[in-house]
Amino acid sequence: MDDCSLLRFLLLLLITPKLKAQQSYAENSALDCADSDDRGSLPTFLYTCNGEKKSCKAFLIFQSQPPYNSVSAISNLTASDPSELARINNVSDPTLSLPQNKEVIVPVVCNCSGEYYEAKASYRIPSIDDTYHTIATDTYQNMSTCNALMHENNYNALSLQPGFELQVPLRCACPTSNQTFNGTKFLLTYLVSWGESVPVVSERFNVSAKSVAYANGFTEDDPLLYALTPILVPLSVEPSSSQTIIHYPPGPPPRLSLPVTPIHGNRRSKKAYVWIGIGILVLVLCLAIFVVFLYHQKMVSQKNIQGKKKWVLRESFFVTVAEEVDVGLKVFEYEELKGATEDFSNKNCLGGSVYRGFLDGKVLAIKRMSKDATEEVKLLKKINHFNLISLFGACEHCEDFYLVYEFMENGSLRDWLKKESCPEVPSWNHRVQIALDIADGLHYLHNFIYPAYVHKGISSTNVLLNKDLRAKIANFSLARSAEKEANRNSSTRYAQVSKGYLAPEYIEHGLVTPAIDVYAFGVVLLELVTGKEAVFLQDGVEVLLSEAVFTTMGGGNAEAVFTLMGGGNAEAHPDRLIDPNLNAEHCMEFAVRMIKLSLACLAEEPESRPRIHQVLSSLIKIQLDTEKAKYFCKTIV
Repeated sequence: MDDCSLLRFLLLLLITPKLKAQQSYAENSALDCADSDDRGSLPTFLYTCNGEKKSCKAFLIFQSQPPYNSVSAISNLTASDPSELARINNVSDPTLSLPQNKEVIVPVVCNCSGEYYEAKASYRIPSIDDTYHTIATDTYQNMSTCNALMHENNYNALSLQPGFELQVPLRCACPTSNQTFNGTKFLLTYLVSWGESVPVVSERFNVSAKSVAYANGFTEDDPLLYALTPILVPLSVEPSSSQTIIHYPPGPPPRLSLPVTPIHGNRRSKKAYVWIGIGILVLVLCLAIFVVFLYHQKMVSQKNIQGKKKWVLRESFFVTVAEEVDVGLKVFEYEELKGATEDFSNKNCLGGSVYRGFLDGKVLAIKRMSKDATEEVKLLKKINHFNLISLFGACEHCEDFYLVYEFMENGSLRDWLKKESCPEVPSWNHRVQIALDIADGLHYLHNFIYPAYVHKGISSTNVLLNKDLRAKIANFSLARSAEKEANRNSSTRYAQVSKGYLAPEYIEHGLVTPAIDVYAFGVVLLELVTGKEAVFLQDGVEVLLSEAVFTTMGGGNAEAVFTLMGGGNAEAHPDRLIDPNLNAEHCMEFAVRMIKLSLACLAEEPESRPRIHQVLSSLIKIQLDTEKAKYFCKTIV
């Protein structure tokens, strides 16, 4: 290398910016209100100040939703310039209502404040039901975070009242020197929608997938993205309204219709109709031959199964699983599962028909089912949430189905509550967090997938705990779309659901709505507080936990109270309901609040029950209040 070449090489090293990812993708962790940035800048707060400039112009994507469905309303919510917002979205009348779920480009001024970038906005609380969590996730559509709101405002999370004005830091960022060097002028904070990937987003905004991946700290160009979470899109020019879309919910495919050609009586049109008729006849014959061929193949397959017991994967089930290749769902062979569980030995049985297995270098749970699991797989392909169990793969063998799930080290919630020797069982904080996890999973199921789904089997046995005692809802075999079930009578099948968790309208009329999950969740809350099962025996008498607690708190059958308390005065006090393992005598108010919340969930009329997002807000307040009181309630923490 000559002197000139060496000099050019050294200059290139000096002027090339340090290669550093813009930000780290926060996944779903930003939804957790309990995090702290004491460990340094975290993606669960806002984007960190590592850009070339301390202040810059940036853009956000906001989806139009009432009452924030006009340029003026959105500009007020985000503190953005209404004239700029109208210009960039090509809107002439700022008061005109925009279509629901229409993407709106919001220009903001992004400033470095401390460790984090933010665009400042303000929000006046309109409802007593508002919490830091709902404001960040629902009102601002995850363009802010619960943690950032709590950090920015002095109001205690439990003292938020209508009329309070909050300072709202919105997620934004300025390009790093490396991004600027590569032509990036603006960063767009974009909310990922269902089924979207980095290549899909990059193609829409006419940028490279590599630059989008780099901007969010990914090492690959097509990483897994979680719906309703924000990512950064680097842009060389301002975004355009032509790049925005309306997020229509998925619907039925459009009907195909053939154009009707008027008949004029000429020979040419008659001849055309003759040829069309011949074409249709040929098509029908081809279809008939194809159907006969499929029937023949099916008969041959059935003979193979009956004769040789050969492993085959039913076509419809295979298609359902194969559609999930993009999210890593694997089709296992039966021999793999057999080897992983040591031929489904008793020592690997986790209970019922669930086995522990060692596959692909990790411990997984393998569930054997005798009924068709296609519907369950179809649902699990739609969901992606920390508090819902993850499906890794599936298999069909000799008309049995095998689903492979993540392994939950602490088993079911029901079994955990029975472990009196477990050091975490007396912890009130763990029980509140478990309740929050279940509510968060249901909130996702009821409100963040289309159409909404009803689990129909919420119980302490269908809630599993991982090694950190974080709860995940499992067993989606009964789950169905709320829309499909709305007019279907399901009363003939209610015996499949665990007794003690059944909502009255489901028992009497087979009515399936999200309210039946709220009812069952109310029973699980009671189990967490009392330590008792939903249905238990006392002196040979079968007792419904919900009825007994209702009685204790002011109504119902006195005999049930007597049984629950184990004898004595039927006019018992609420403190007699609390699980003695909790030793909660110094912080009874939290347990009573949980009981009252559970009783609200157990209202006889479904319309009288709170929605799951209201339950979630109430639990967040209880958790925050518990944290505040932990220093003088050490016996329950």
